[in-house]
Amino acid sequence: MQNFANIHDVTDYIIIQTKGDVDTPLNHLKLQKLLYYIQAWYLANYDKKLFVEDFQAWIHGPVNKEIFERFKPSKILYSDIELEDVQNEQVGLILTEEQKIHIDSVLEVYMPYSGAQLEGLSHRELPWQETRKDLSPVERSNRIIEPNLMKKYYKSLIVHEQEA
Repeated sequence: MQNFANIHDVTDYIIIQTKGDVDTPLNHLKLQKLLYYIQAWYLANYDKKLFVEDFQAWIHGPVNKEIFERFKPSKILYSDIELEDVQNEQVGLILTEEQKIHIDSVLEVYMPYSGAQLEGLSHRELPWQETRKDLSPVERSNRIIEPNLMKKYYKSLIVHEQEA
């Protein structure tokens, strides 16, 4: 039986890691993409989801609707996320060491990018493109980016990197 993380705990962990000791810029757009890449690389590396929730192929890239709704009352996609936005400060005690190591490794790679850069990156990748293939660039969508598509695509990047 799989022990899924709670997406809100992962969100809080990201906020604490980025806004704690070193205050790294983090807006809602960037948070959404970080969550997406954390899930995508977990699927690729472990053949399972880190958290149950899915991502939709929105105009600005992958978005988790539940986290969008969490911040919706006070934040739009470009609003800054602050330490005060953490719901559970004890999240470090809830996530497993494996989960924290995975999240930290993804953050290390993707944190230097802005939300807009991560949006552009996700737009160039197959899972988002395939999910939106018959939509115009400005057409709204709530289509789910299929986890199996994410797993297959990101796993292929691991294999390609190992062959290089």
